[in-house]
Order: sequence, then C-alpha cells, then structure tokens
Amino acid sequence: MTAIFITGTGTDVGKTFVAASLIRHLRQMGRLVDALKPVVSGFDPATPLSSDPGILLQALGLAVTAEEIERIAPWRYRAALSPDLAAKREGQTIDVGSIVAFCRTAIDQRRDILLIEGAGGIMAPLNGEHTMLDLMMALRVPLILVVGSYLGTISHTLTALDALFGRNMKVLATIVSETPNSTVPLADTVAAIARFAEPVIGLPRQRLGQAGGVADQPDERSGRTVAAFDRIFGGQPSPADAQQDDEPG
Repeated sequence: MTAIFITGTGTDVGKTFVAASLIRHLRQMGRLVDALKPVVSGFDPATPLSSDPGILLQALGLAVTAEEIERIAPWRYRAALSPDLAAKREGQTIDVGSIVAFCRTAIDQRRDILLIEGAGGIMAPLNGEHTMLDLMMALRVPLILVVGSYLGTISHTLTALDALFGRNMKVLATIVSETPNSTVPLADTVAAIARFAEPVIGLPRQRLGQAGGVADQPDERSGRTVAAFDRIFGGQPSPADAQQDDEPG
C-alpha cells in the first residue's frame, strides 16, 4: 500500500490526465485506488465534469457530485491563477498546515493506493511563505513528475528534478505527457531527459476528433503506455490477491 504525489513542471502539462490514466490502469490491475486534488484554482462549479476533480472522480468510477468534489478537493478557487493569488481574490489565505493534515489523514486511511495531485508546478505559491514543494516535503511520499513535450521542456524538467533531488525527494518516474501540436517529437524529448534521469516515460496522445470535436487525450491504451505504467506498479499484488496468497491451500 502506498501514496504517491503527482506534481509537474507547471500548469497545463497534463497532471490531471496522467493521474486519471494511472487511476484507470491501476483499477484494471485490480488495485484499490483513491485520489485527491486538495487545491484547485480555475474551478467553475457550473462545469464540474470538466474540472480536475471531476476528471479524477470519473476515472475512479464515482459520481461527480458536490459532496464527492468537496471530499477530494476542499480548497477550490474560481480564478485561474496560482493558488495564493486565486485565494486572495476571494479574501482568503491558504493554511498549508491544514492541507498537510488533510492529506496525512487520507494517507493513513487509504485502503491501497492513494494519488495526490498538486496544483501548478512544484514551486507554485500556496501563500506568502509556502510553495507546493513545501507541501510535498511535509508529506514525504514518493513523487511522479509530469512534464510536457513542448520546446523548452527539457530545461524546465531538469530544473524541477534538480530542486527535488536537492531535497532528497524520491521521484518514481518522470512522465512526458505529449503536448498537442508540439514541434518537438515526443520520443526525442523522452530520450533527451533520460540522459539525466530514469525512468522517463512518454505518454502519447490519441486523436479523438476533428476540428471542433473532442480534445486530444492521453493514449493510455497503447502497448508502450501500459508497459511503462507497469514499470512503476507492476508486480505489486492487490490486497485481495495478497490475502488469497496467504491463505493455506
């Protein structure tokens, strides 16, 4: 049983889509999964299905209700800004200690695997004194770093990894989520980053529609993606499987 924090080099690199892909993969493996997105900015209560918490709940196979959104994402703000500025717009200040306590309670009560998705990049400010990195350091759970495949991502990725490694954070994997319409091939980005850190996993996109249709989504069904996810989670039996193995024959 474990908890994993999913962070990224910045906003809109694909953290939520990667988290949802991992949830579906783990559920297919028979694992018991839950997820949190404690802090959300840019949240529109009128469109919960397309919100980050809504996407995670759908991957979990749960109804997207106000109660479920409140359960996994208590700190929600309307403005699409860094968490500190979004909270300030609503006359609030984020109490990082409360977020740490919320996450620790969920970690202690998890049945199997708990995914915790951060907001923005690793240095996104939560208030005037703390960043997302401070939250990760307080929780001290293994990390997955999500990055894009856009031009410039290699430098952003190595800078983020340097900050994480410099604080003795355990990085399970770097996942390169293919940036739509990027001029840089996904394989080239993965190969470049892999010269400095391992493992590096490329998550390609599947093209689901024409112009005006459904937006691109991660191609989690590809053989390469399944194999890559298995590199992180493969070989770990579900609690039910482990219990059966322990039973006398």
